[in-house]
Amino acid sequence: MRFDVVVVGSGPNGLAAAITLASHGLRVRVLESADQPGGGLASEELTRSGFIHDVCSSVHPLGIGSPLFRALPLENFGLEWVHPSIPVAHPLDAHPTPVLERSIENTVDRLGPDGSSYQQLYEPLAEDWDRSIVELLSPIRPNILALPAVRWAWPGLASAHYAASAFVGERARALFAGLAAHSMIPLEHAPSAAIALVLGAAGHAVGWPMPRGGAGELAAALVRLLEAMGGDVVCGTSVRSLLDVPPARATILDLTPKPALDLIGTPLSVGYRKRLAKYQYGPGVFKLDWALSNPIPWRDPVCARAGTVHVGGSFDEVARSERSTFFGKHPDQPFVLVTQPSLFDDSRAPFGQHTAWAYCHVPAGSQRDMSYAIERQIERFAPGFRDCIIERSTLSSMDLESRNPNLVGGDVGAGVLNLRRLLLPMITPRTPYETSLADVFLCSAATPPGAGVHGMCGFHAARSVLRRRFHLTIPRDPAHALGPNLRLGNKD
Repeated sequence: MRFDVVVVGSGPNGLAAAITLASHGLRVRVLESADQPGGGLASEELTRSGFIHDVCSSVHPLGIGSPLFRALPLENFGLEWVHPSIPVAHPLDAHPTPVLERSIENTVDRLGPDGSSYQQLYEPLAEDWDRSIVELLSPIRPNILALPAVRWAWPGLASAHYAASAFVGERARALFAGLAAHSMIPLEHAPSAAIALVLGAAGHAVGWPMPRGGAGELAAALVRLLEAMGGDVVCGTSVRSLLDVPPARATILDLTPKPALDLIGTPLSVGYRKRLAKYQYGPGVFKLDWALSNPIPWRDPVCARAGTVHVGGSFDEVARSERSTFFGKHPDQPFVLVTQPSLFDDSRAPFGQHTAWAYCHVPAGSQRDMSYAIERQIERFAPGFRDCIIERSTLSSMDLESRNPNLVGGDVGAGVLNLRRLLLPMITPRTPYETSLADVFLCSAATPPGAGVHGMCGFHAARSVLRRRFHLTIPRDPAHALGPNLRLGNKD
Protein backbone atom coordinates (compact mmCIF):
# COMPACT_ATOMS: atom_id res chain seq x y z
CA MET A 1 0.00 0.00 0.00
CA ARG A 2 1.40 3.41 -0.94
CA PHE A 3 0.78 6.46 1.21
CA ASP A 4 0.95 10.12 0.35
CA VAL A 5 2.81 10.88 3.59
CA VAL A 6 4.27 8.77 6.38
CA VAL A 7 4.98 10.42 9.74
CA VAL A 8 7.55 8.84 12.04
CA GLY A 9 6.69 9.62 15.66
CA SER A 10 3.29 10.29 17.20
CA GLY A 11 4.10 13.14 19.54
CA PRO A 12 1.82 16.19 19.39
CA ASN A 13 3.72 17.60 16.42
CA GLY A 14 3.68 14.35 14.47
CA LEU A 15 -0.07 14.02 15.03
CA ALA A 16 -0.61 17.69 14.19
CA ALA A 17 1.24 17.26 10.88
CA ALA A 18 -0.75 14.14 10.05
CA ILE A 19 -4.09 15.80 10.82
CA THR A 20 -3.23 18.88 8.76
CA LEU A 21 -2.31 16.73 5.76
CA ALA A 22 -5.31 14.41 6.16
CA SER A 23 -7.60 17.45 6.26
CA HIS A 24 -6.52 18.08 2.65
CA GLY A 25 -7.45 14.57 1.60
CA LEU A 26 -3.98 12.98 1.71
CA ARG A 27 -3.51 9.37 2.75
CA VAL A 28 -1.42 9.51 5.93
CA ARG A 29 0.07 6.88 8.21
CA VAL A 30 1.85 7.57 11.53
CA LEU A 31 4.43 5.10 12.84
CA GLU A 32 5.19 4.97 16.57
CA SER A 33 7.79 2.78 18.27
CA ALA A 34 6.08 2.86 21.69
CA ASP A 35 3.03 0.80 22.57
CA GLN A 36 0.84 3.89 22.83
CA PRO A 37 0.72 7.10 20.79
CA GLY A 38 1.53 10.55 22.07
CA GLY A 39 5.27 10.70 22.75
CA GLY A 40 5.48 13.10 25.70
CA LEU A 41 1.67 13.11 25.82
CA ALA A 42 1.31 9.90 27.81
CA SER A 43 -0.35 8.84 31.06
CA GLU A 44 0.33 5.63 32.98
CA GLU A 45 -0.17 4.00 36.38
CA LEU A 46 3.42 4.65 37.41
CA THR A 47 2.94 3.99 41.13
CA ARG A 48 -0.14 1.90 41.95
CA SER A 49 -3.26 0.72 40.17
CA GLY A 50 -5.83 3.48 39.90
CA PHE A 51 -3.30 6.32 40.19
CA ILE A 52 -2.96 8.00 36.77
CA HIS A 53 0.29 9.90 36.26
CA ASP A 54 1.49 11.99 33.33
CA VAL A 55 4.79 10.55 32.10
CA CYS A 56 6.15 13.80 30.71
CA SER A 57 3.98 16.86 30.00
CA SER A 58 1.06 17.55 32.31
CA VAL A 59 -0.21 21.14 32.20
CA HIS A 60 -0.90 22.72 28.81
CA PRO A 61 -1.31 26.49 28.57
CA LEU A 62 -0.03 26.39 24.99
CA GLY A 63 -2.24 23.37 24.28
CA ILE A 64 -5.48 25.18 24.97
CA GLY A 65 -4.00 28.36 23.48
CA SER A 66 -2.70 26.70 20.31
CA PRO A 67 -4.20 28.13 17.10
CA LEU A 68 -4.20 24.61 15.64
CA PHE A 69 -5.82 22.77 18.54
CA ARG A 70 -8.43 25.51 18.82
CA ALA A 71 -9.26 25.03 15.14
CA LEU A 72 -9.79 21.26 15.59
CA PRO A 73 -13.02 19.74 16.97
CA LEU A 74 -11.11 17.84 19.66
CA GLU A 75 -13.94 18.14 22.18
CA ASN A 76 -15.95 15.93 19.82
CA PHE A 77 -13.32 13.23 20.22
CA GLY A 78 -13.15 13.03 23.98
CA LEU A 79 -10.96 15.98 25.01
CA GLU A 80 -12.14 17.87 28.08
CA TRP A 81 -10.00 20.60 29.59
CA VAL A 82 -9.95 20.85 33.39
CA HIS A 83 -9.19 24.32 34.73
CA PRO A 84 -7.80 24.66 38.27
CA SER A 85 -9.23 27.64 40.10
CA ILE A 86 -5.71 29.13 40.17
CA PRO A 87 -3.23 28.35 37.37
CA VAL A 88 0.01 29.00 39.32
CA ALA A 89 1.07 29.61 42.91
CA HIS A 90 4.58 30.39 44.18
CA PRO A 91 4.93 30.02 47.98
CA LEU A 92 7.50 32.09 49.85
CA ASP A 93 8.99 31.84 53.32
CA ALA A 94 8.49 35.38 54.56
CA HIS A 95 5.79 36.81 52.27
CA PRO A 96 2.21 36.00 51.31
CA THR A 97 2.03 33.58 48.38
CA PRO A 98 1.85 35.32 45.00
CA VAL A 99 -0.53 33.60 42.60
CA LEU A 100 -1.28 33.93 38.92
CA GLU A 101 -5.04 33.91 38.53
CA ARG A 102 -7.02 34.13 35.32
CA SER A 103 -8.09 37.57 36.51
CA ILE A 104 -5.26 40.09 36.33
CA GLU A 105 -7.08 42.19 38.92
CA ASN A 106 -7.09 39.30 41.42
CA THR A 107 -3.44 38.61 40.65
CA VAL A 108 -2.26 42.15 41.30
CA ASP A 109 -4.19 42.29 44.59
CA ARG A 110 -1.58 39.92 46.07
CA LEU A 111 1.48 41.68 44.63
CA GLY A 112 1.61 44.70 46.92
CA PRO A 113 3.58 47.63 45.49
CA ASP A 114 4.18 45.83 42.18
CA GLY A 115 0.54 45.33 41.26
CA SER A 116 0.44 48.30 38.90
CA SER A 117 3.73 47.35 37.17
CA TYR A 118 2.56 43.76 36.73
CA GLN A 119 -0.74 44.89 35.26
CA GLN A 120 0.97 47.27 32.84
CA LEU A 121 3.22 44.44 31.66
CA TYR A 122 0.72 41.60 31.29
CA GLU A 123 -2.66 43.19 30.57
CA PRO A 124 -1.85 44.25 26.96
CA LEU A 125 -0.29 40.85 26.26
CA ALA A 126 -3.32 38.94 27.54
CA GLU A 127 -5.74 41.19 25.66
CA ASP A 128 -3.80 40.68 22.41
CA TRP A 129 -3.41 36.92 22.91
CA ASP A 130 -5.70 35.76 20.12
CA ARG A 131 -3.98 38.04 17.58
CA SER A 132 -0.45 37.57 18.84
CA ILE A 133 -0.32 33.82 19.33
CA VAL A 134 -0.49 33.06 15.60
CA GLU A 135 2.58 35.25 15.09
CA LEU A 136 4.40 34.02 18.19
CA LEU A 137 3.93 30.41 17.05
CA SER A 138 4.82 31.11 13.42
CA PRO A 139 7.67 29.37 11.56
CA ILE A 140 9.52 32.68 11.19
CA ARG A 141 9.79 34.90 14.20
CA PRO A 142 7.55 37.94 13.84
CA ASN A 143 8.91 41.33 12.90
CA ILE A 144 9.34 42.99 16.28
CA LEU A 145 8.32 46.30 14.76
CA ALA A 146 5.00 44.92 13.60
CA LEU A 147 1.73 43.77 15.09
CA PRO A 148 1.28 43.65 18.77
CA ALA A 149 4.78 42.10 18.78
CA VAL A 150 6.30 45.39 19.94
CA ARG A 151 4.70 44.73 23.29
CA TRP A 152 6.50 41.42 23.54
CA ALA A 153 9.81 42.57 22.17
CA TRP A 154 11.47 44.75 24.78
CA PRO A 155 11.44 42.35 27.68
CA GLY A 156 10.98 39.22 25.55
CA LEU A 157 14.46 39.45 24.05
CA ALA A 158 15.96 40.31 27.42
CA SER A 159 16.91 38.29 30.47
CA ALA A 160 14.43 37.60 33.24
CA HIS A 161 16.87 39.33 35.57
CA TYR A 162 16.58 42.53 33.53
CA ALA A 163 12.82 42.32 32.99
CA ALA A 164 12.17 41.68 36.69
CA SER A 165 13.98 44.90 37.56
CA ALA A 166 10.61 46.56 36.90
CA PHE A 167 9.45 45.05 40.21
CA VAL A 168 10.56 46.25 43.64
CA GLY A 169 8.96 43.60 45.85
CA GLU A 170 9.82 39.94 46.26
CA ARG A 171 6.35 38.59 45.46
CA ALA A 172 6.21 39.79 41.85
CA ARG A 173 9.89 39.02 41.32
CA ALA A 174 9.48 35.45 42.57
CA LEU A 175 6.34 34.86 40.47
CA PHE A 176 8.18 36.11 37.39
CA ALA A 177 11.23 33.96 38.20
CA GLY A 178 9.13 30.80 38.41
CA LEU A 179 7.62 31.47 35.00
CA ALA A 180 11.01 32.31 33.48
CA ALA A 181 12.63 29.17 34.91
CA HIS A 182 10.61 27.08 32.44
CA SER A 183 13.19 28.30 29.91
CA MET A 184 15.81 26.03 31.56
CA ILE A 185 18.51 28.69 31.10
CA PRO A 186 20.06 31.05 33.66
CA LEU A 187 17.74 33.92 34.47
CA GLU A 188 20.63 36.25 33.67
CA HIS A 189 20.60 34.99 30.06
CA ALA A 190 18.45 36.27 27.25
CA PRO A 191 15.77 35.40 26.26
CA SER A 192 14.60 33.86 29.56
CA ALA A 193 12.09 36.68 29.94
CA ALA A 194 10.28 35.56 26.79
CA ILE A 195 9.05 32.37 28.44
CA ALA A 196 7.81 34.30 31.47
CA LEU A 197 5.86 36.61 29.18
CA VAL A 198 4.29 33.86 27.08
CA LEU A 199 3.36 31.59 29.99
CA GLY A 200 2.10 34.46 32.13
CA ALA A 201 0.00 35.94 29.34
CA ALA A 202 -1.37 32.48 28.53
CA GLY A 203 -2.37 32.01 32.17
CA HIS A 204 -4.47 35.17 32.06
CA ALA A 205 -5.82 34.68 28.55
CA VAL A 206 -6.60 30.94 28.41
CA GLY A 207 -5.44 29.36 31.70
CA TRP A 208 -3.11 26.48 32.53
CA PRO A 209 -5.47 23.51 32.15
CA MET A 210 -5.02 19.74 32.11
CA PRO A 211 -6.84 17.15 29.98
CA ARG A 212 -9.34 15.21 32.06
CA GLY A 213 -7.99 11.71 32.56
CA GLY A 214 -4.38 12.70 31.90
CA ALA A 215 -2.20 14.11 29.16
CA GLY A 216 -2.67 10.92 27.17
CA GLU A 217 -6.28 11.93 26.56
CA LEU A 218 -5.14 14.84 24.40
CA ALA A 219 -3.11 12.41 22.30
CA ALA A 220 -6.07 10.02 22.16
CA ALA A 221 -8.38 12.78 20.90
CA LEU A 222 -5.88 13.72 18.17
CA VAL A 223 -5.61 10.07 17.11
CA ARG A 224 -9.39 9.64 16.98
CA LEU A 225 -9.72 12.75 14.81
CA LEU A 226 -7.00 11.53 12.46
CA GLU A 227 -8.69 8.14 12.15
CA ALA A 228 -12.04 9.77 11.43
CA MET A 229 -10.39 11.47 8.43
CA GLY A 230 -8.96 8.22 7.11
CA GLY A 231 -5.46 8.33 8.60
CA ASP A 232 -4.07 5.84 11.06
CA VAL A 233 -1.43 5.34 13.75
CA VAL A 234 0.53 2.09 13.99
CA CYS A 235 2.22 1.60 17.37
CA GLY A 236 4.95 -0.84 18.30
CA THR A 237 6.72 -0.16 14.99
CA SER A 238 10.42 0.53 15.24
CA VAL A 239 11.92 2.68 12.47
CA ARG A 240 15.71 2.41 12.46
CA SER A 241 16.31 3.78 8.96
CA LEU A 242 14.41 5.20 6.01
CA LEU A 243 14.29 1.66 4.62
CA ASP A 244 11.78 0.81 7.36
CA VAL A 245 9.38 3.50 6.13
CA PRO A 246 6.62 2.43 3.71
CA PRO A 247 6.72 4.02 0.23
CA ALA A 248 5.33 7.55 0.24
CA ARG A 249 5.71 10.84 -1.57
CA ALA A 250 6.98 12.43 1.64
CA THR A 251 8.25 11.34 5.04
CA ILE A 252 8.00 13.59 8.11
CA LEU A 253 10.16 12.85 11.15
CA ASP A 254 8.86 13.95 14.54
CA LEU A 255 12.43 13.60 15.80
CA THR A 256 14.92 16.04 17.27
CA PRO A 257 18.28 16.38 15.44
CA LYS A 258 20.25 13.59 17.13
CA PRO A 259 17.74 10.76 16.58
CA ALA A 260 16.95 12.18 13.12
CA LEU A 261 20.62 12.03 12.20
CA ASP A 262 20.91 8.51 13.60
CA LEU A 263 17.93 7.40 11.52
CA ILE A 264 18.76 9.02 8.17
CA GLY A 265 22.58 8.97 8.26
CA THR A 266 24.69 9.20 5.12
CA PRO A 267 21.95 9.94 2.54
CA LEU A 268 21.95 13.46 3.96
CA SER A 269 24.37 15.98 2.53
CA VAL A 270 27.60 16.52 4.46
CA GLY A 271 26.66 20.12 5.27
CA TYR A 272 23.24 19.19 6.58
CA ARG A 273 24.66 16.36 8.69
CA LYS A 274 27.04 18.87 10.26
CA ARG A 275 24.14 21.20 11.07
CA LEU A 276 22.26 18.41 12.83
CA ALA A 277 25.36 17.22 14.67
CA LYS A 278 26.06 20.73 16.01
CA TYR A 279 22.57 21.12 17.47
CA GLN A 280 22.79 22.08 21.14
CA TYR A 281 20.58 20.39 23.70
CA GLY A 282 19.78 21.86 27.10
CA PRO A 283 19.71 20.55 30.68
CA GLY A 284 17.72 17.49 31.66
CA VAL A 285 15.08 16.90 34.30
CA PHE A 286 14.60 14.51 37.19
CA LYS A 287 10.95 13.59 37.62
CA LEU A 288 8.95 12.27 40.57
CA ASP A 289 5.39 10.97 40.73
CA TRP A 290 3.59 10.25 43.97
CA ALA A 291 0.57 8.28 45.06
CA LEU A 292 -0.66 10.24 48.11
CA SER A 293 -3.00 9.42 50.98
CA ASN A 294 -3.99 13.09 51.28
CA PRO A 295 -3.54 16.33 49.36
CA ILE A 296 -0.20 18.08 49.75
CA PRO A 297 -0.53 19.95 53.09
CA TRP A 298 0.59 23.39 51.94
CA ARG A 299 1.21 25.87 54.74
CA ASP A 300 -0.62 28.51 52.73
CA PRO A 301 -4.04 27.05 51.74
CA VAL A 302 -4.11 29.12 48.56
CA CYS A 303 -1.60 26.66 47.07
CA ALA A 304 -4.24 23.91 47.26
CA ARG A 305 -6.29 25.86 44.72
CA ALA A 306 -3.43 25.89 42.19
CA GLY A 307 -2.92 23.32 39.45
CA THR A 308 0.79 24.15 39.31
CA VAL A 309 2.98 25.22 42.22
CA HIS A 310 6.45 26.65 41.67
CA VAL A 311 8.59 25.63 44.63
CA GLY A 312 11.87 27.44 44.88
CA GLY A 313 11.58 30.48 47.11
CA SER A 314 12.79 33.92 46.13
CA PHE A 315 13.92 35.24 42.76
CA ASP A 316 17.55 34.90 43.82
CA GLU A 317 17.06 31.30 44.97
CA VAL A 318 15.39 30.30 41.71
CA ALA A 319 18.10 32.08 39.72
CA ARG A 320 20.85 30.34 41.69
CA SER A 321 19.28 26.91 41.10
CA GLU A 322 18.88 27.43 37.35
CA ARG A 323 22.39 28.86 36.99
CA SER A 324 23.89 25.90 38.84
CA THR A 325 22.07 23.36 36.67
CA PHE A 326 22.93 25.06 33.41
CA PHE A 327 26.62 24.94 34.22
CA GLY A 328 26.60 21.26 35.11
CA LYS A 329 25.96 21.15 38.87
CA HIS A 330 23.16 19.56 40.89
CA PRO A 331 21.54 22.23 43.09
CA ASP A 332 21.09 21.49 46.79
CA GLN A 333 17.87 23.51 46.75
CA PRO A 334 16.42 22.94 43.29
CA PHE A 335 13.63 24.89 41.69
CA VAL A 336 10.77 22.37 41.62
CA LEU A 337 7.69 22.37 39.39
CA VAL A 338 4.76 20.62 41.08
CA THR A 339 1.37 19.72 39.61
CA GLN A 340 -1.51 18.29 41.60
CA PRO A 341 -4.11 17.15 39.06
CA SER A 342 -6.27 14.98 41.32
CA LEU A 343 -7.43 18.08 43.24
CA PHE A 344 -9.33 19.07 40.09
CA ASP A 345 -9.80 15.76 38.25
CA ASP A 346 -11.15 12.90 40.36
CA SER A 347 -10.36 10.36 37.63
CA ARG A 348 -6.65 10.54 38.49
CA ALA A 349 -6.73 8.65 41.81
CA PRO A 350 -8.95 6.36 43.92
CA PHE A 351 -11.57 8.14 46.02
CA GLY A 352 -10.05 10.12 48.86
CA GLN A 353 -6.49 9.71 47.57
CA HIS A 354 -4.35 11.82 45.28
CA THR A 355 -1.57 12.04 42.72
CA ALA A 356 1.15 14.63 42.36
CA TRP A 357 3.90 15.18 39.78
CA ALA A 358 7.12 17.13 40.09
CA TYR A 359 10.45 17.66 38.43
CA CYS A 360 13.58 19.70 38.83
CA HIS A 361 16.23 20.65 36.31
CA VAL A 362 19.51 18.72 36.36
CA PRO A 363 22.61 18.59 34.15
CA ALA A 364 22.06 16.81 30.85
CA GLY A 365 22.35 13.05 31.12
CA SER A 366 22.24 13.07 34.92
CA GLN A 367 21.42 9.83 36.69
CA ARG A 368 21.44 11.31 40.19
CA ASP A 369 18.39 10.61 42.33
CA MET A 370 17.03 14.02 43.34
CA SER A 371 14.09 12.65 45.34
CA TYR A 372 15.37 13.81 48.72
CA ALA A 373 16.19 17.33 47.50
CA ILE A 374 12.79 17.70 45.79
CA GLU A 375 10.81 16.39 48.74
CA ARG A 376 12.78 18.57 51.15
CA GLN A 377 11.86 21.65 49.08
CA ILE A 378 8.17 20.72 49.10
CA GLU A 379 8.29 19.91 52.83
CA ARG A 380 9.70 23.42 53.36
CA PHE A 381 6.37 24.90 52.24
CA ALA A 382 4.14 21.90 53.08
CA PRO A 383 5.19 20.44 56.46
CA GLY A 384 4.08 16.82 56.75
CA PHE A 385 4.19 16.17 53.01
CA ARG A 386 6.39 13.08 53.33
CA ASP A 387 3.81 11.52 55.68
CA CYS A 388 1.28 11.61 52.81
CA ILE A 389 3.40 9.55 50.40
CA ILE A 390 2.08 6.04 49.73
CA GLU A 391 4.46 5.28 46.89
CA ARG A 392 6.77 7.20 44.55
CA SER A 393 8.04 6.64 41.02
CA THR A 394 11.29 8.20 39.81
CA LEU A 395 12.55 8.94 36.31
CA SER A 396 16.08 10.24 35.85
CA SER A 397 17.16 12.15 32.76
CA MET A 398 18.50 8.98 31.20
CA ASP A 399 15.33 7.07 32.14
CA LEU A 400 13.34 9.67 30.23
CA GLU A 401 15.63 9.39 27.21
CA SER A 402 15.39 5.60 27.23
CA ARG A 403 11.58 5.87 27.18
CA ASN A 404 11.61 8.59 24.52
CA PRO A 405 14.79 9.04 22.41
CA ASN A 406 13.68 12.57 21.51
CA LEU A 407 14.46 13.63 25.10
CA VAL A 408 18.21 13.64 24.56
CA GLY A 409 19.93 13.80 27.93
CA GLY A 410 16.50 14.29 29.50
CA ASP A 411 15.98 17.62 27.73
CA VAL A 412 12.20 18.13 27.63
CA GLY A 413 12.63 21.44 25.78
CA ALA A 414 14.10 19.89 22.61
CA GLY A 415 17.18 22.11 22.69
CA VAL A 416 18.76 24.93 24.62
CA LEU A 417 16.84 28.20 24.41
CA ASN A 418 19.10 31.06 23.40
CA LEU A 419 18.88 34.09 21.15
CA ARG A 420 20.42 32.18 18.26
CA ARG A 421 17.69 29.54 18.39
CA LEU A 422 15.02 32.18 18.85
CA LEU A 423 16.12 34.41 15.97
CA LEU A 424 18.01 32.26 13.48
CA PRO A 425 14.91 31.17 11.56
CA MET A 426 14.56 34.85 10.61
CA ILE A 427 17.78 34.74 8.56
CA THR A 428 18.26 31.13 7.51
CA PRO A 429 17.59 30.64 3.79
CA ARG A 430 16.22 27.11 4.13
CA THR A 431 12.90 26.41 5.69
CA PRO A 432 13.66 24.70 9.00
CA TYR A 433 11.34 21.80 8.17
CA GLU A 434 13.18 20.70 5.02
CA THR A 435 16.23 18.44 5.03
CA SER A 436 18.78 17.97 2.25
CA LEU A 437 16.53 15.17 0.95
CA ALA A 438 13.66 16.43 -1.16
CA ASP A 439 11.11 14.04 0.32
CA VAL A 440 12.15 14.05 4.00
CA PHE A 441 11.00 16.71 6.46
CA LEU A 442 11.33 17.46 10.19
CA CYS A 443 8.54 18.52 12.54
CA SER A 444 9.72 18.04 16.14
CA ALA A 445 9.86 20.72 18.83
CA ALA A 446 13.45 21.38 17.73
CA THR A 447 11.93 23.21 14.74
CA PRO A 448 10.16 26.59 15.10
CA PRO A 449 8.26 27.69 17.04
CA GLY A 450 9.85 25.29 19.52
CA ALA A 451 8.95 23.57 22.76
CA GLY A 452 5.48 23.25 24.21
CA VAL A 453 2.44 21.10 23.51
CA HIS A 454 0.86 23.19 20.76
CA GLY A 455 1.32 21.14 17.58
CA MET A 456 2.40 24.19 15.57
CA CYS A 457 5.78 22.72 14.57
CA GLY A 458 3.85 19.86 12.98
CA PHE A 459 1.35 22.19 11.35
CA HIS A 460 4.07 24.32 9.74
CA ALA A 461 5.99 21.24 8.65
CA ALA A 462 2.80 20.00 6.97
CA ARG A 463 2.50 23.37 5.20
CA SER A 464 6.03 22.88 3.89
CA VAL A 465 5.20 19.36 2.66
CA LEU A 466 2.03 20.56 0.95
CA ARG A 467 3.93 23.34 -0.80
CA ARG A 468 7.03 21.37 -1.84
CA ARG A 469 5.56 17.95 -2.65
CA PHE A 470 1.91 18.65 -3.50
CA HIS A 471 2.09 22.23 -4.86
CA LEU A 472 -0.53 23.51 -2.46
CA THR A 473 -0.01 26.68 -0.45
CA ILE A 474 -2.08 27.22 2.68
CA PRO A 475 -2.17 30.14 5.17
CA ARG A 476 -0.11 30.01 8.37
CA ASP A 477 -3.19 30.58 10.53
CA PRO A 478 -4.82 27.17 11.09
CA ALA A 479 -8.23 28.81 11.32
CA HIS A 480 -8.00 29.40 7.55
CA ALA A 481 -5.64 26.59 6.53
CA LEU A 482 -7.26 23.26 7.32
CA GLY A 483 -8.76 21.41 4.41
CA PRO A 484 -12.33 20.32 3.65
CA ASN A 485 -11.71 16.76 4.82
CA LEU A 486 -11.72 18.04 8.40
CA ARG A 487 -15.52 18.16 8.16
CA LEU A 488 -15.56 14.41 7.69
CA GLY A 489 -13.96 14.04 11.09
CA ASN A 490 -16.36 16.40 12.82
CA LYS A 491 -18.96 14.31 14.62
CA ASP A 492 -21.28 17.32 14.72
